[in-house]
Amino acid sequence: MSARIAVIGAGLMGHGIAQTFMVAGFEVSIWDPAEAARASVKTRIAEHLALMGLAHQPVEVRVCDSLEACVEGCDLLIEAVPEKMDIKRALLAAVNALHPECIIATNTSVLRITEIAEGSLHPERVVGTHWWNPPYLIPVVEVVRGEQTSEAVAQQVSAWLTQAGKTPVDVYRDVPGFVGNRMQFALMREAAYLVEEGICSAETVDLVASLTFGRRMAAVGPLRNADFIGLDLVCNIMDYLSPSLSDAKTAPALFRERVAAGQLGAKSGAGVYAWAGSDRDETEKQLLLHLIAAERTAS
Repeated sequence: MSARIAVIGAGLMGHGIAQTFMVAGFEVSIWDPAEAARASVKTRIAEHLALMGLAHQPVEVRVCDSLEACVEGCDLLIEAVPEKMDIKRALLAAVNALHPECIIATNTSVLRITEIAEGSLHPERVVGTHWWNPPYLIPVVEVVRGEQTSEAVAQQVSAWLTQAGKTPVDVYRDVPGFVGNRMQFALMREAAYLVEEGICSAETVDLVASLTFGRRMAAVGPLRNADFIGLDLVCNIMDYLSPSLSDAKTAPALFRERVAAGQLGAKSGAGVYAWAGSDRDETEKQLLLHLIAAERTAS
């Protein structure tokens, strides 16, 4: 039997999470404190469905006018509010007052689940779910146990995710960044270092990453690839290479200097690259089409 799902937050991630459960046949409610976000939820979901060739799919998500209406009777509440500890803790406290029995899955990419759960009277019912953007196309969801998360709760959330067509993966220790982002940002750190040191251009970094090992990683992850290479050879390479890699403990100067100059990336028109008027939308569209094609190939 499908669970009743409540999604809090209708922004970048929330509406896509709602779409995922809706398409799988779950009863889904969504609420956001911003009226504009609530008003556009169904339109955004319909646009995604059309891109995926599912324009015939009705958008059967209940958009609520209040937090209370959204959480009423839900089995699983998915919190997808901004990545700020105080906001997430405050929401958990509010939900406890309205519906203390529900399971809460907090969607975060880096924040520790144990710290978020301090806002709840029932930390054993709080579990981390790190969805990747766009959530309706990226199959993996990291299921992260906080220090007090009940194993039964984690397993139940994984079962619902599987029912929704996702691939839940277990993260047993609550560390910042979990699994994927620790690897992703280690790569980003080295990419910035290569440009800062004048070793190559930003364009070269991105071409090499996307057209060499990036293609291979879609089929073979880093540790399986190490086995293919041969662990003896991998050890020799790492012993030789590791001392020359970046070991920076803060964000790279390549990024910090641009932030100080107001160059925040695509959203401001400039960052590592220059972004003209429609560049961001076109890049996002091409990424979505690439991911849709990958999803169809996989299925």
